[in-house]
Amino acid sequence: MRKTFIALGIFIIANSTSLHIPTNAYAQQEIPAYAKWGKLALIETNSKYPNAKIIDYLHQGSEKKKDTTTEKFKLWLKEGNREFGVFVRIEYNTHTEKVLKIELQETSK
Repeated sequence: MRKTFIALGIFIIANSTSLHIPTNAYAQQEIPAYAKWGKLALIETNSKYPNAKIIDYLHQGSEKKKDTTTEKFKLWLKEGNREFGVFVRIEYNTHTEKVLKIELQETSK
């Protein structure tokens, strides 16, 4: 009888402990403030180089002046066997976000 109670106690304890199953909770990444301008940089670059494939993208920062902000990007493109970079500068009114100027400059580095 004693063995039955011990076995029953072990069974109850084993079944009452919860199993810890880890779950992965991924933090939702915040959209960077320059994302809107990065999208515009991609669109303008695709427009100027329609046969090239954009293979890399880098936000190089922003420059703020009195009423304007300039977002700076470097894109790396491949067209056929040729790879090259394009610097994209987007200047806009900081308050209204109206685009004032977009400059694209090709580079070999």
